Amino acid sequence: MEKISALGLDIGLKRIGVAGCDGLGIIATELTTINRTSFSNDILEFQKIVQEREATKLVVGLPYNREGEIGFQAKQVMKYAQKLAKALELPIEFIDERFTSIEAEEQLKNKKKYSPRQKGLIDKRAAAIILQLWLDGHNH
Repeated sequence: MEKISALGLDIGLKRIGVAGCDGLGIIATELTTINRTSFSNDILEFQKIVQEREATKLVVGLPYNREGEIGFQAKQVMKYAQKLAKALELPIEFIDERFTSIEAEEQLKNKKKYSPRQKGLIDKRAAAIILQLWLDGHNH
């Protein structure tokens, strides 16, 4: 069985939630939240994570609109993600991420770990949900 080392990303304007998976590609876990400052700083942060995790793929949540179409926000995410993937020299896959932030918030509330001041928790939880969706589809 091949080793899977993908990073799940929930890309926002201010933060990027990052998740990783076990080597078998079964379970996605929250890793960190990167506060976006500049693209070059984002790259430095990602290079560390990619090296530590020996990542071989980026899985990016794409925020389709309610009609299931690619709107302005999704285009911005795609543009940033493609630039990031090129800089990191990694392949990229996009996955529909509608409602993952809402699901992440609900999961954190259920675990009593939610605070409106800790948006980074939602971002990395959403990244884990995005990656888990991809892993589940990849494994079946």
